Amino acid sequence: MARPGDLDEVGDGPLSRGAAVVLWVLVVCGLVVLTGGVPLLLVPFLRDDAANVWIAALLALPMGPALAAGVFAWRRFVAERDLSPARHFWRGYRLNALDVLRWWAPTVVALAVVGFSLAHLDTAGVPAGYGIVLVVIAVAVLLWAVVALALSSHLSLRTRDVARLSAYYLAAKPMVTLGVLSLLVLSFGIVLFTSDWVLVIVSGLLAFAVMTTTEPVVRDATARFTAGPADASDPAAASDPADTSDPT
Repeated sequence: MARPGDLDEVGDGPLSRGAAVVLWVLVVCGLVVLTGGVPLLLVPFLRDDAANVWIAALLALPMGPALAAGVFAWRRFVAERDLSPARHFWRGYRLNALDVLRWWAPTVVALAVVGFSLAHLDTAGVPAGYGIVLVVIAVAVLLWAVVALALSSHLSLRTRDVARLSAYYLAAKPMVTLGVLSLLVLSFGIVLFTSDWVLVIVSGLLAFAVMTTTEPVVRDATARFTAGPADASDPAAASDPADTSDPT
C-alpha cells in the first residue's frame, strides 16, 4: 500500500501514473546498463576464439550487482511507488553489491569453464552426449543464480546460506523454477534472434521479471528468517537465522 505522501508525489491520474512507470523503466534500465552492462557491450567485438570466453566472463562480473540493485529497486516500485527510482537503485547497489559478488564471481567462473569445455568438445575426445551434459549443468547453474539473485537482493544472508537456500527453493518451488527457466529461454531467444546488445539494454526489465517470478521464494524466505528463529529441522533453514535481515 502506497503512503499518502507517495500518492501526492506521483499523482492519482492515469497520465501521471503512466509517466511515473515510464520514468522508472528508463531510470532502472539505464542504471543497470551503466553499472553492469557497459562492459558486456564489448563482447560482440571479441574474436571468435574459445580463449576469449575468459575475457567475456571478466566483463560479466559487474552485471550481478547491477541486476541485484535493479531487483531491489523494482521491489520498492511495487511496494511504495514514488519518483526516486535512482535513489532506490543506488541503495540496493550499496547494500548488496559485495554480498552478490561473493557468489556471482564463482558462478561466472563455472559458466566460463562450461563454455570453454563446449568450445573444445571436438578435440577433447569425450563420449557422445557429453555436450548435452554440459548444457544441462549450465542451465542448472543459471537457474540457481537467478534464485540466489532474488534472495541476495532482499535479504542479508551469508554466502553459504544463499547457496543452500537457492538450491532448496529450486526443488521446493517448482512453479518458480519453471518461471525462471522461461526467463532463461526468453533471454536466449533475444540473443539468438536479435543481438547480445539487445539483452543488455533490456536487462533492467529482465530484473523486473526476476522480481515478479521469484516473489514466492522471497516471501517464504522473508517469513522464515525475519519473523523469528527458523525450525532447526527445516532443510531450508540457514545455520544462523540471526545473521539475516531485510535490507528494505
